[in-house]
Amino acid sequence: MNKWLKLLPWFFVALFGMEIIAVMAPKKDGALHAREFGRLPVLLNGRIQPFDSVARNALLQIRSTGDVPLEEVPSWKFWHHPQKLKSTEWLLEVMARPEEADTRPIFLIHHAELLGELKLEDKGVEKSGLRYYTFEQLKPVLNIISEQSQKAGEIKPEDQTPIQKQVAKLANAVMLYQRLKVTLQPEGVDDFSKELAQFMQDLSPAQTAAQASEKGKNFDREAIERMAQPLQDFQLMAKFGYPLVVPPLSSTASRDQWQNAGTALLESARSGAIHPAVTSFAAMMTAYHQGKPDEFNRALDEYKTWLQPRFEKELTKGKAEFYYNDVKAFLHAIIIYVFAFMLAGSAVLFLTVTPGLSEALRRSAFYLVILAGVVHTFGLVYRMILEGRPPVTNLYSSAIFIGWATMILGLILERIYRVGIGSLVGSFAGFVTLLIAQNLAIGGDTMEMLRAVLDTNFWLATHVVVITLGYASTFFAGLLAILYIFLGVFTPNLTQRLSPIREIQAKAGAKVSTRAPAPPQPELGKALSKMVYGVVCFATLFSFVGTVLGGIWADQSWGRFWGWDPKENGALLIVLWNAVILHARWGGLVRDRGIMNLAIFGNIVTSFSWFGVNMLGIGLHSYGFMDAAFKWLMIFIGSQVAIIGLGLLPLNLWRSFRSRAASPAGVGVRRTRAPQPAGT
Repeated sequence: MNKWLKLLPWFFVALFGMEIIAVMAPKKDGALHAREFGRLPVLLNGRIQPFDSVARNALLQIRSTGDVPLEEVPSWKFWHHPQKLKSTEWLLEVMARPEEADTRPIFLIHHAELLGELKLEDKGVEKSGLRYYTFEQLKPVLNIISEQSQKAGEIKPEDQTPIQKQVAKLANAVMLYQRLKVTLQPEGVDDFSKELAQFMQDLSPAQTAAQASEKGKNFDREAIERMAQPLQDFQLMAKFGYPLVVPPLSSTASRDQWQNAGTALLESARSGAIHPAVTSFAAMMTAYHQGKPDEFNRALDEYKTWLQPRFEKELTKGKAEFYYNDVKAFLHAIIIYVFAFMLAGSAVLFLTVTPGLSEALRRSAFYLVILAGVVHTFGLVYRMILEGRPPVTNLYSSAIFIGWATMILGLILERIYRVGIGSLVGSFAGFVTLLIAQNLAIGGDTMEMLRAVLDTNFWLATHVVVITLGYASTFFAGLLAILYIFLGVFTPNLTQRLSPIREIQAKAGAKVSTRAPAPPQPELGKALSKMVYGVVCFATLFSFVGTVLGGIWADQSWGRFWGWDPKENGALLIVLWNAVILHARWGGLVRDRGIMNLAIFGNIVTSFSWFGVNMLGIGLHSYGFMDAAFKWLMIFIGSQVAIIGLGLLPLNLWRSFRSRAASPAGVGVRRTRAPQPAGT
């Protein structure tokens, strides 16, 4: 093998490895410690999380992105990275400088009819076919949005029209944005610390005046009137403040005693003492609004000093989750998977044309899949530690786990066959499932508290994980089958007999061990058939065991082993379909091409069981309802049906079998009868 080709795999590993090291290395704060603020713990959705997670999940719900671009760059300038406002910085701006935040294009509206109704067609910022609007631009039509949303709310979600769903989503985004504004201080305040000090100074005279009024004595009316506006602001903060940012004074108190800033301020009016957290947050907001980073950092440090001895566990949790958000392990895994997929695809195409280049590309892809798998595993395990739960708790985590499992299966197959197929399918499944997970994350917090029936580590660690492995195995078999169809129809490679790996390496100039002779390799198509058959065996086992464990879980949770629930029926369908594939093969009803088409149909069965039953919105398993994915599910099913149709084309239209039939030598195959490798 040419020395440069030998170095190619290590070049790619070094390139992406350095990127991962740079991403995971600790980063320093700027003059204003916004990153340190983003690590502070709050309580939201029943769990402790950092301010950064609140900001990130809010942006995902409002804008469908995790940050806010500060400049618009044409899509074709892919090398130019536009300046962005990170999630925590954006949240600080919303809370402390709302007049600036109102000018950021963060509200996504992409329904033409809704834009026409709101008269926003000529406004906003267009990016990749989507339009983004500022709060200032939406202010004149807030009443219309609210009215349309109320009308849409009177209709069941499954019966709403697309425009009704869009206006409901927009109204929720506007409400969330307005709630964030009053999280730490009333909107439009320039110096909250000063106003808070004035409030405490006026509190005692107002209380004295109120007591005198109750006794029918003369009282200072102005003292009471001075308290009216602050109390009204605090009540608004108490009603709409989003996360619970004020911890209890005692570290032994329950989580139920966390409060939002408004509630804590109203209690201060009764007790006459302001909570230390409120004082610190007020100082931070004032310093940020006035552009005084030193004062902001000082108030931040004082609050952390107060938190440290009382809520060390919560502080650690906030830091850990901030790091998880900051690293974005799954995003970087996607990038590496995509590159590995392109290399593996090239390796398969050049397998019999240029063995040296093919082997270099195959090794490069294999090593990159390993690297992506390490990053993927890091994100998966880190998330498990943050949640304190097994890897599968909702649809988002199931997508991550399925991608991880298919990646592992791909690496195993690649170690056995070493032709690039394992890396090709493993990398493809890896980035597709992580893309699905990213879209599922747009709904907000993916680490939310589980329903009581799911809050059982033992069953989550057995039933859900095992049956998800069944999903992953079935999808993996389907992907191998798709590769078989594409290679057979569009390339001559399917019927090429694979040289032993040592022979390919020898032709490429690599050093080869001759201690034992290598076994002869079958045709690529036959090898793929064996792969699919083996993976379906595992899929059947995992699906069956997972379904039985689910029945035991149901018996413990709901008092019955089986109830013909839609999710239960979907799991049973996967088991039955995999059993059909195996029996059809054992009985000789299908051969190579037949088992491939059956495996591709297994993708349809599994996708319905994974997503489709959740869209029904009924049954005890409807906790993952997500009707927004219906269009994508239909597109996926349609693509699988189209590929099956491609697989049913007559053999004389398959390039692989045409090339073999036209070869005088039969490419090493005896011509005693017409080739019938595909079966029915």
